[in-house]
Amino acid sequence: MSKNKLNVAIAGATGYVGLDLVYLLSKHPKVNLMYLCAQRNIGKKIKIFDQRIKKKLPKITNLKNVKWKNIDILFLTLPNGQAQKIISKLFYKYQNIKFIDLSADFRLKNTNQYTKWYKLKHKAKSLQNKSLYSISELSKKKIKNYKIIANPGCYPTSILLPLVPLLKSKLLKKDNIIIDSKSGYSGAGKNFGKKYKSLKNIFDSTFAYSVEGHRHKAEINQELNSFTNQKIHYVFNPHIIPTYRGILSTIYADLAPKQSINNIINCLKLFFKNHTFVKINSNKKKQYGTNDVLNTNNCEISICKGQLKNQIMIFSAIDNLVKGAAGQAIQNMNLINNWKDNLGLK
Repeated sequence: MSKNKLNVAIAGATGYVGLDLVYLLSKHPKVNLMYLCAQRNIGKKIKIFDQRIKKKLPKITNLKNVKWKNIDILFLTLPNGQAQKIISKLFYKYQNIKFIDLSADFRLKNTNQYTKWYKLKHKAKSLQNKSLYSISELSKKKIKNYKIIANPGCYPTSILLPLVPLLKSKLLKKDNIIIDSKSGYSGAGKNFGKKYKSLKNIFDSTFAYSVEGHRHKAEINQELNSFTNQKIHYVFNPHIIPTYRGILSTIYADLAPKQSINNIINCLKLFFKNHTFVKINSNKKKQYGTNDVLNTNNCEISICKGQLKNQIMIFSAIDNLVKGAAGQAIQNMNLINNWKDNLGLK
């Protein structure tokens, strides 16, 4: 991929994540958006769905109309189970294409875990070892070796960014970690209203869901185990709040013996010192939330003394549609091509 611009196709261009992806890529200096694909609204202009998009772009088309020999990157923002089918058909036939999948289809190394958590049979088992689960800051050195990039879930992005360096450095106890996450409703997809149609005040209320075990636990388990080589005991519960975008994950954890809150802050600052998008906030604020990260690819991590002895509170804030999805996908694309990770994301 040495040419000046990459030819890009997007499958699922009109969903919440797809539109953010189109908007961000339309401003990327090294991207030529060739195909915007969807199953409906064929022939319509993408501007109809997102007024932020000012650039003249191709009209919405069907995936079957794509000339694959001309494509360098295919982004897939589709329901779980769809990317496996598409990538299986293209992977060996077109050596020129790299795939960045924003669904869960290639996130779990163990395909039985995929079936367990997503209730779907995996349709591309032979390709699983050719994919990389990539939180950009944690996979920077090896991402260029893979043709399929599995973009992580939004909740796991907000949770793993602070926890991986701290647990890897053994600054926290591995037991009794409590993770309370709150997300804007866009995280549930554009059919959110239909999915929860029994809730009459859905856009004005806050509610917990998947309290028996959210499926993002599978990738959190996988990555924590991969980086620490030990079983981490935690509770994770997600909530939907009446706002369109943004995630705030509040993590309660106990300090390991002889550790301090300053050690925690210093560890995170050192770990992320060369990473553009992770901001470690050590200043005491009265409020912690998503205000400063909305419509950015940033993750703001704030550390506070806990209300119990030897406890800390970690507040990790991201925009679920950007750092939790489209922005991180572009960051991964940049890393694949040896570009600065903030190219087109400033």
